[in-house]
Amino acid sequence: MSAAIETMTDGDLAAHLAEVAGRILLEVRGSALFSAKALGRAGDQTANQFLCHALREVRGEDGLLSEEEKDSADRLAMSRVWIVDPVDGTREYGEERSDWAVHVGLAIDGQPSIGAVALPGLDGGTVLRSDQPRDLPPAPDKLRMVVSRTRPAAEAVAVAEQLGAELVPMGSAGAKAMAVILGQADIYLHSGGQYEWDSMAPVAVALAHGLHCSRIDGSPLVYNQSDVYLPDLLICRKEHAQQVLALIAKVSEAA
Repeated sequence: MSAAIETMTDGDLAAHLAEVAGRILLEVRGSALFSAKALGRAGDQTANQFLCHALREVRGEDGLLSEEEKDSADRLAMSRVWIVDPVDGTREYGEERSDWAVHVGLAIDGQPSIGAVALPGLDGGTVLRSDQPRDLPPAPDKLRMVVSRTRPAAEAVAVAEQLGAELVPMGSAGAKAMAVILGQADIYLHSGGQYEWDSMAPVAVALAHGLHCSRIDGSPLVYNQSDVYLPDLLICRKEHAQQVLALIAKVSEAA
């Protein structure tokens, strides 16, 4: 192991791993050896092997939770736990779309502390990081809510109607969360079911950019739990949070 790797900060390491995993995934996709479904499996497994081996090599004293790796209860006793999603948006990756991501995050005492989200499918690729926040572009007069391109949640559609917001369909959770930072959307509201690896790194990045992040009832997002199911999520600008949370409660009561 090089001295440079050994002295990397957690933020630098998360970004480096996400970026390299993204490049590996592009190489796998560019091989033209797989059907769309097989490509998704090959990408998941290849990126997972790289990320898990790398984290065990350079942060072996920390816990690890990956979507593609058998879970171990050992992580529950650890303060520092890396939570990764090797390919967030496997379907989009397999279909050779751009709206997929690589998530590498570090939860410390259950809090989303460090995160990097790579978007390798964008032109030139990009990595958004919790330790290097960017300036957010201004919100437009007509708000935009990013939703699933295949199954938008009923609550999100109803809240968007109440706000007069435009719906922006998109694939992966990471791509949707980063769309708020990149100025492609203003609100990401999800209530259709997720797991810790779907949101941990994106939430760490979003929080570092000054965004509101919570469950849809306003309660905090807590990670490294025994049950990794974390079904809902709200990421938006802080000035919109109370209005959106009130509308979610109103829609839920009416359902």
